[in-house]
Amino acid sequence: MLQTLDSFPQSAQPREFAFPSLFFRRRVAPKVSRQAIEEAVVQVFGVACEDLRCVTRGHARAAHARQVAMYLAHVACGLSLTDTGKLFGRDRTTVAHACCVVEDRRDDPVFDRALDLLGWAVPVLATRSSPPSSFPL
Repeated sequence: MLQTLDSFPQSAQPREFAFPSLFFRRRVAPKVSRQAIEEAVVQVFGVACEDLRCVTRGHARAAHARQVAMYLAHVACGLSLTDTGKLFGRDRTTVAHACCVVEDRRDDPVFDRALDLLGWAVPVLATRSSPPSSFPL
């Protein structure tokens, strides 16, 4: 007999994600994904685009924003860990760690809501016909 979602205790219910369907995730080109992700993360976290592209870790605020950007590339845009790592010049294990760190922070309701909104915005920005002029390809 199948159980409905309502029959599970509240603590055992799966977490609801408000990200768009897989239809959008698979149609995103990696270069455009990085542009859209950087554009959104820079606006929300208030870090410079150069800090996101930095080869070194940089300051904690930039490192956290970069982790969110990698999380969005993997989850919202549907890129593999390896492709996301190549996109950001990191190893796939670094991307996996970033995803774990971001998931752990989702307990904060404000951060969780911001991440949900970014998850909706990034695929839409990535599928736009014209890239923004402030981000070179």
